[in-house]
Amino acid sequence: MMEKFRIGYFADGPWGHLTLDKLLQDVSLEIAFIVPRNDTKDSYLKSKANDYGIDYLVPVKVNSEEFYQRAEAYHCDLFVSMSYNQIFRERIYNLPKYKTINCHAGKLPFYRGRNILNWALINDEKEFGITVHYVDDGIDTGDIILQRTFPITDEDDYDTLLKVAYAECPKILYQAIKEIQEGTSLRIPQDIISLYGAYCGMRQVGDELIDWGQTSREIFNFVRSICKPGPMAATFCTRARVLVNKVEYNAGYPVYKGIPGQIIGMDSGCPIVKTKDSYVKILQYESECKLRVGDRLASK
Repeated sequence: MMEKFRIGYFADGPWGHLTLDKLLQDVSLEIAFIVPRNDTKDSYLKSKANDYGIDYLVPVKVNSEEFYQRAEAYHCDLFVSMSYNQIFRERIYNLPKYKTINCHAGKLPFYRGRNILNWALINDEKEFGITVHYVDDGIDTGDIILQRTFPITDEDDYDTLLKVAYAECPKILYQAIKEIQEGTSLRIPQDIISLYGAYCGMRQVGDELIDWGQTSREIFNFVRSICKPGPMAATFCTRARVLVNKVEYNAGYPVYKGIPGQIIGMDSGCPIVKTKDSYVKILQYESECKLRVGDRLASK
């Protein structure tokens, strides 16, 4: 009987759920333990661990001597990270026979870091990537095993990209695990693609404010990048906060100078707002105040 390929699984959230389900269906694989985020509010992984008799380890300081000794006793072939939030140091990521891999919803080496789907939309990218890579001392800098890209159109927003990533990350991660198990995996150093990577910082409170001094295209991309289930873009009208979930962009609208942020018209109840170069139509918004022609929208 073939010996099972043992995996230590570090994960959280919907990304981690679908991947775990896929791994559990493969009888040649064995999940030795599951480590969620220490602040997890997710009961799904714990429930699955109980159902399958898998050790569920929380809280964990992943680089501590205590965890190293505990993890060593499992004799794992591979550690797998899927939406896990602790940084692995060399001693722990090199512990398994085949090291440690991570699935990243970004096109490496150009979209390292955090909130990648939001940044890809803000930057008006025409595609985004999902990459499975080895963990090393850097942030998302390890050798690439697999990478797939997916198109972004003007019909896409944060919600649609998130759904694609939720569905595709488990497939790509599973394929990478199988290739490692079967000895057919590749290791592609990222500097072969580019000597210069790009890092994206985590978005914070205040980053949701709309700058009406930007172009219509930039505002369209910004609004769709953080639409629901994100925090939504925000602006202010006479001190009332306005949350903007969707705007219409039309490249055919005239280009002319005006007052950025001013509501210059209404169309079926939808405010039309002047931008740096043209204007956009707000299709979906939430606010205590009713927006009217002549109102000025501002970032504070």
